[in-house]
This record gives sequence, structure tokens and C-alpha cells, in this order.
Amino acid sequence: GKKLGFTFNNRNLHNVSLGQGQEVVAEQALDLAAKEGHWVILQNIHLVAKWLSSLEKKLEQHSKGSHQDFRVFISAEPAPSPESHIIPQGILENSIKITNEAPTGMQANLHGALDNFSQDTLEMCSHEKEFKSILFALCYFHAVVAERRKFGPQGWNRPYPFNSGDLTISASVLHNYLQASSKVPYDDLRYLVGEIMYGGHITDDWDRRLCKTYLEEFIKPEMMEGELLLAPGFPLPGNMDYNGYHQYIDEALPAESPYLYGLHPNAELGFLTRSSEQLLRTVLELQPRDSSTGEGGVGTREEMVKDLLEEMLEKLSDEFNMAELMAKVEQRTPYTVVALQECERMNVLTAEIKRSLLELELGLKGELTMTSDMESLQNALFLDMVPESWARRSYPSTASLGTWFTDLLARISELDTWTGDFSLPSTMWLGGFFNPQSILTAIMQTTARKNKWPLDRMTLQCDVTKKNREDFASPPREGAYVHGLFMEGARWDAQAGLITDARLKELTPAMPVLFIRAIPADKQDTRGMYPCPLYKTRQRGPTYVWTFDLKTKDNPAKWVLAGVALLLQV
Repeated sequence: GKKLGFTFNNRNLHNVSLGQGQEVVAEQALDLAAKEGHWVILQNIHLVAKWLSSLEKKLEQHSKGSHQDFRVFISAEPAPSPESHIIPQGILENSIKITNEAPTGMQANLHGALDNFSQDTLEMCSHEKEFKSILFALCYFHAVVAERRKFGPQGWNRPYPFNSGDLTISASVLHNYLQASSKVPYDDLRYLVGEIMYGGHITDDWDRRLCKTYLEEFIKPEMMEGELLLAPGFPLPGNMDYNGYHQYIDEALPAESPYLYGLHPNAELGFLTRSSEQLLRTVLELQPRDSSTGEGGVGTREEMVKDLLEEMLEKLSDEFNMAELMAKVEQRTPYTVVALQECERMNVLTAEIKRSLLELELGLKGELTMTSDMESLQNALFLDMVPESWARRSYPSTASLGTWFTDLLARISELDTWTGDFSLPSTMWLGGFFNPQSILTAIMQTTARKNKWPLDRMTLQCDVTKKNREDFASPPREGAYVHGLFMEGARWDAQAGLITDARLKELTPAMPVLFIRAIPADKQDTRGMYPCPLYKTRQRGPTYVWTFDLKTKDNPAKWVLAGVALLLQV
């Protein structure tokens, strides 16, 4: 064993930090401790997943006949997802489990951030006023970025493991920089904190922009002049002692609301709605799967699935005849190439839908043996979920099966109309494409060929019209009109032609038709513009499509903090 040579409550302790081949040491420590009645601490067991089955056997072996004072303490980092839970069930069932829950709410997070320091910390810098002000702003920043994740993708595109170590290291960097400089190096501090200490966790460019914007709003020269609001109704406090700051949080911090994070109250409505939907979905999945629906029901589970698949097969049209379509094309323009690619992808999806539904139909009739894939399809149809084999060949979507299938039929109809004569529709349904980037790129390619401009020096300009889809009878001479976009986090004021605050309970208001055209990049005017990301679904993150510049009178930072984005599906 590897004794540390000190006692704890009069018992010898064996402390083993796992990883880097320490498994043998841990086993020796367990054998010795079981015999002598010592305590063993095994740290970071999440780093040795393959060894955990051996640990389970070892603990089971020592559960009988070992010294009565023998104890084992195990620590592990929380798993990022349910699929990553690797601790064997036997260990969990035979142990007393203690978890350290992160604080919830801005007040608890802000107190928790400040608890990493003390009165001595506040007094250790010669630039006391500057150090205290920036340290408190850093604590607020830490609380905001940690708690913002509860708002889902509108908070952060991806969840990040921000921790107290990021804050304490940032405080040390702040102290060192202030001690070495007569002036406060705001730019350096923002860069180190935003790009390295916290930015080191961030993998998404839009999340990086959000982190950077928070620091630009919280750490700037105005903070020394008493003019900085960390949130509406919550100014940066003046020079206080440690207990004074805690008291200030209790007395001055407004009630918990999305405003504290720069978000609109709709963000909380959306978050609570999605949580409720997930709960109800889980309850639905727990229903018995082999019984009838009971008195007054519409029949058995199998009858319901059979009716649904028959309805789907009846509504689903034939696949696109690619040979006929290719023969109909006179000139392979960028737009016709996109149309043909979309038809090919739609054929792959509809072929899989028909194959799997016909197979399941035979299985339900007893003419085929039910396989695991057929059972999965049956369960998905009953639970109103998009089957996995369809989703793999489909486009990103968060919709239930009924809504998804209606949307699929609309996409097929749109493609059918377009490929009738391959003339560009008066307005394009941008959300109706498997690959929306392709049609946007086609707009640039067409303009580049017409004007003989280099494609790599072009960009798309987005002008929001005041009209809806029905008001357009023909496409524009250059570019394209697109419809079917929604805004989350704010709304578009059609009369003023600007982004403005959302109305309460209008989570994703529809956008008017957009006029998209290609221009040389050096002629792009970015003044008074908010670079707004466009995503396929509310999951954001990997569903990113493009960036459109939208006009704003407010500081663009306001919309960055509010998580404003355009969506193709809601």
C-alpha cells in the first residue's frame, strides 16, 4: 500500500488519486486497509472506466471478513450526460451517496462566487478601489455565465463546465496586472478572462462572442465613475468590506428574472415550456406498451399504429423520377443543381419511410417476424416521435411525428412545384431545404457568374421587406426572396425596419419576406447592424446556417446578450 503517514480521526488514511497507472496502488491500499481497519480515499474514479469492474469485485470481496473500521471513500466528477454514467450499479447500491449541487438562481450564484474570496483578498492589492470593483464585476460575470445555461440553447449554444477555478485564477491575474501597472489594462484583462480563463472551455464561435460581450459590458472605464449597471436596477457597488458586499447582494439585487442575464422574459417561458414538454414526454414513454387503451379507448396499440401507417402510406407521393427531371433541365444553373440535389435527398428519405412502414405492416399482419428495428418503429409511431432511421436521413427537427410528417409533405409539394419547369419560385421557403446553405451559395454563384465577380470576395446582403409571401408574384432580377423565418429573443418592427424588444408570450414571431442578394464584400455596410445567426432549429449549435446583418438602433451588444437569432423551424 501507499501510506501517506498521517492519521485522521486516529485512523490511517490511504489517499490514491487515480489515473496514470495508479490502479495497482489502489488495489494494494484496499487489501491493506481491509485487514488493518484503515480508510481509503479513491479520487477521480471517472478517469479509470475500464478498472471499475475490478474495483466492484474487490469491494465485494472485502465486504465480508474485513476489519469493522475499514471504510472506502470514492470521488468522481459529474457525468456530462446520462450515457456517460460509468460507475457500476453494484457500487452505487452499496454506498452512501453525497452530491455537491451547484447553486441555483443569481443570488445564490453571486454569493457563491464571492465566497471564493475573503477580506484578506480585498486588501491584498495596492490599487484597492480598482481591484474591488473589477473583482465584484468578475463575480457577477461568473454567476451569469454559470446560471445562464438553464435557458438552454438561447442561453449557451452548448453547455460548458465553468467552475470556481476559472474565477479564482482570473482574480489572481487581475491582482498581478494591477500591481504591475499604473493604469488598469482593460483590454488585456478582458482578453485573458474571456479568451483564456473562461474562453478555454468555449468551442462555439457565437458563445465566444457572448462571453466577450459580457466582459465588454462589465469591465470598462465607466465602472470607476459609478455609472455601470451590471443589470437593470443593480449598479456596481462602491468601496465596501467583504461582509458589506454580501449584504449589498441581499439588499440591492433585483428578484430573479431573465433581465439579470440580459435576456427577455420570454426566455424563461420558453425554458419552462420545454421542461414541461420533456416531463410529459417521459410520462408518456412510461405507459404500458402491451395493453389496450381501456374503456372508451380507440383500440389496441397495434390497431392505432396500423391506422397511422396506412394513413402515412396513402399520403406519401411517389419518388421523384430523376431521369425525367435531368432530361427536362436545359441548362444546369446553380439553382437547378440545388433543386436536383434536394430531390435526390428527398427520394432517399421517402424510400426509407415507405420501406420501413411496409415492412412493419407485414410484421403486424404476422407475415414477417418482428425485428428490433420494427419494434422501435412501432414504439416511435405510437409515441408520436420521428423514428431514428428516418431522422438519420432527414433534416434537423424538434417536431413531433405528426407535425414532422405534415412538414415533409409540404416540402415535397414545394419541390414538385419548383421542378415543374425549374423556374425560380417567387419566394423560396428557406426552411424547406435539406441544405439551406446550398440555395444561399447558389445566389452568390449566379450573381458572380453574371457580373464576373470573384466568389471568394462576395457576401450576402439581407434586406427585410414589409411584405408577406402572398404579396410577391415573381422573383427579383438578382438574388431571391425567402420566407419562413422566425426570430427568437426579439422581434422585427416592420414599420421602423429595425430589431426591437419582443412582446411578452410571443416567443418566435414570424419574419416578413427577406430579400437576399449578393454584393462585393468591400461594399458591405456594417454600421448600425446586428450580425444575426440563422439556425435550422431551436437547438441552435450544430444547426447553424448563415449570418445576416439586421438593422438596429440599439447597441448590438443588447441583442447578443438577449440571444437573438433567426430560426427556420419552431
